[in-house]
Amino acid sequence: MANLQDIRRRIRSVKSIQQITNAMDMVATSRLRRAKEAANSNRPYAEKTAAVIRSVAAAASGISHPLLEQHAGGKRLILVMAADKGLAGAYSSNALKTAMTLVEDKANTQIVAVGRKSRDFFKNRGFDIVHERVGISERPKATHAQKLARTLIDAFEAGGVQEVYMVYTRFVSAITCVPEIVKLLPFEAEEGGAAHAQAQYIYEPNAEEVLGALLPQYLFTTIYAALLQSAASELSSRMNAMSNATDNAGELIGKLDLYYNKVRQAGITNEINEIVGGAEALK
Repeated sequence: MANLQDIRRRIRSVKSIQQITNAMDMVATSRLRRAKEAANSNRPYAEKTAAVIRSVAAAASGISHPLLEQHAGGKRLILVMAADKGLAGAYSSNALKTAMTLVEDKANTQIVAVGRKSRDFFKNRGFDIVHERVGISERPKATHAQKLARTLIDAFEAGGVQEVYMVYTRFVSAITCVPEIVKLLPFEAEEGGAAHAQAQYIYEPNAEEVLGALLPQYLFTTIYAALLQSAASELSSRMNAMSNATDNAGELIGKLDLYYNKVRQAGITNEINEIVGGAEALK
């Protein structure tokens, strides 16, 4: 049976961990509020932008643009968004597992990694990481999305990439986050939307030039929205993980206190028995 000192030491250790997890829970909750507002505010703009550009692409049929070209025999480039830090439950692992479903041949796969977890995961498995961005997963900025979009565009226009995909985690609620896959390039127009687009929009000077200007903007908008969604998902996952850890620490402390009292009571009972036994022996 453990002695009282060992139990007291363990109780102090668990209480220290509980204080840390509680502090991390409060920090994540505070940051989540801002991240959720940013993601929800950006979502309607990103969705409308994508819808407009797909309609324009449908109207401008038969045009030529580097981001519309089909490349045969090229590699698959995957933009993967995960966390920079751990202690966020299954957030990063779910995103990385989803990304691995896109890998048909490691030799023909290139990775653009956002977050240390993403970078380390693919680096340890020998993947070709063509670009990485770390330290931005919790607080992404528009400039980060612009640089990522430019990296993807340059890689695709160089001709060695056949398809470009993005894996991110969509924020649904504080307790629900869903990993998703989005095909970014080659850009695909809205099917059957040409008549609708021509009836709704007037292009100046023409649809081809408008589309050429809008396609890079579409990539930037889509990537920035995904970064915001991933940030909110990461913080909500960390908040839930730390809240659960704090509650579990409280339960463990209660069990240790009960065990401590039982051991202490057993020690007192044993001492009383020894005293009574000694007194009986002296009679």
